[in-house]
Order: sequence, then structure tokens, then C-alpha cells
Amino acid sequence: MKVLTIIGARPQFIKASVVSKAIQETDGLTEVLVHTGQHFDANMSDVFFEQLGIPRPDYQLNINSGSHGDMTGRMLIEIEKVLLKEQPDWVLVYGDTNSTLAGALAAAKLHIPVAHVEAGLRSFNMQMPEEINRILTDQISSVLFCPTDSAIANLAREGFNDKPIKVLQVGDVMQDSAEFFAQQATQPQGFELDDGFILTTLHRAENTDNPERLAAIVTALNHLHANLASVVLPLHPRTRKVIAEQGLTLNVHLIDPVGYLEMIWLLQRTGLVLTDSGGVQKEAFFFGKACVTMRDQTEWIELIEVGANELVGADLRNPLILIADRAMLAA
Repeated sequence: MKVLTIIGARPQFIKASVVSKAIQETDGLTEVLVHTGQHFDANMSDVFFEQLGIPRPDYQLNINSGSHGDMTGRMLIEIEKVLLKEQPDWVLVYGDTNSTLAGALAAAKLHIPVAHVEAGLRSFNMQMPEEINRILTDQISSVLFCPTDSAIANLAREGFNDKPIKVLQVGDVMQDSAEFFAQQATQPQGFELDDGFILTTLHRAENTDNPERLAAIVTALNHLHANLASVVLPLHPRTRKVIAEQGLTLNVHLIDPVGYLEMIWLLQRTGLVLTDSGGVQKEAFFFGKACVTMRDQTEWIELIEVGANELVGADLRNPLILIADRAMLAA
């Protein structure tokens, strides 16, 4: 049986590091790996293949740096060409990126069954492109691999119990990856800060594409860095560009994007995680770190319910700074 796997962004590389290994170790399964190129910077892509032992992609599509419609459309065209050539038995997609939706849609149009890893998640915010991607991908998949009971419940409310789609609760492959690679964590080159810093990530379109939200977050990060603890920010290339275009100044400890092993090292030593990432919210929990999330909703509601994560949005009239202060002191 031939499985064609489509990946394109950091969280998908991390998940694939576990699942591709399992495919390789299973008799009768072969994998064809397609990298859309959605994350193309070496620090956001190549390093993950090197560190995590992911097979080199059989196809590199190099599609990036466009609008959502542009990238998704180009991915759909190129993935369809690969599918027609390879004739896989299954297409495997991960998460909620443009690569996810393009891969699932191309396969469904060719009547190739789709397996969706990390299915059933919902933020209930249709302004987020990720929410649209995950909902549509679930609708056209044949097997939904869900990480949590809440994901199963979301699908049940949407009527999936009455659809000819297999829904399975299989646990979280990102936790498998975090536990597997924890002992291999690597200090980022040149990093010399003491433990207890605030580890921050900032890349979601809902924040970076909204000038008011982005300015508020930059103000909060500068305040925290000056008054509470060093803010360490591995800055996504796209976010760096937007900040420069808006004339904002970040007075924090900026570093280049890091590989997964370096990110684990930072997570193990941080005093607080401040993020707008879905994956980093979970990684903070895996390593027992308090997390403050700069979003209005999250797909990982379990973390909110157990008190491991707190949503603060990005409005300085709301307690973004105060909650980060409190969480840091509690940690």
C-alpha cells in the first residue's frame, strides 16, 4: 500500500517525524513524501528534516509567499500532478494549513481516500484561515485521527456519527514527538541567557495582519522585557517583515527561528510561554510550563479547562500584561 504524505509547515514536520517512522517500520507500507514549501526558510524547514530523521521529500513544490488563495490554488495544481503520477492508495495530511486543505482537496477530487491527522479541532472562529482549513479537510476525509475527546465531541455535534467516515481517538502525536526527542534537546548556538526567560512566538495572521493587534503585542512584549524578565522571541521571517513595514520596534531578545531540538531546550528552561501558536500551547503543557496565549480563541480548550493556559487576546485594555506578570510570578 502506498501512502502519499503532504507536509509544508513546522508543526507538520514534527508530527511526520513520528508517523513517517511508524510507516517505515510497518511491513507492506511505502510512503511518498511531498513538501509544498509553505515554510521555506532553512530554519523553518530544512533543519527539521535533519534533526528529526524525516526522509527527504520525494517532491519539493516550493510554493510560498503568496496570499491564501494564491498558495492554496498553486498547491492544488501541483499536488494533483503528483497524485496522477504516483497513484497512491491513501493521502495523509496533518493539521490545518493551506497545504493540508490543498492536499485533501486534490485527493478527494481524484477519489483517493484521505486520512487527516489532528482532526476535529475547532476554535469556533471563522476569521481564522486555519479554522476554515480544518473544517473543510474533515468534511472530505475518509478517516479522521483525533487527538482528544473534545475533538471527537466536536465531530459528533457536526453530524459525523451519521456519515460514512471513520472517526478515531488516537492521542496526540505531538506529545509522542516531544517525549521522544526531549533527551536530544540542543542549546541554540550563541544563546547565553539564564533560565527563567519568557519564551515567545508570534506568527498568526490574526495578530500579524492586524496593525492594532500587532502594535499592542509589541508594546506588551517590550514592557515585559523591560520590567519582568527577558523576552526571547525566535522571530518568523514573515513576522519580522511585517513589523519592519509597520515601523514598530521590538526591544526584546530576538533570535532566528530555531529547530525543534533547540525549541525543546528553550521550553525546558523558560519561566513562561507567551504565544499565538497552536502547537506551542501544547508543547508548553508537555513540559509543565505555564502558557499565556495571545489569541481570542484556541482549539485546545482542554488546556484552558485545566488551568494550564490562559487566553488574553491582544488588547492592552484587557489584561495581556497583567496576566503575563501573574503567570510569570506564579511559575
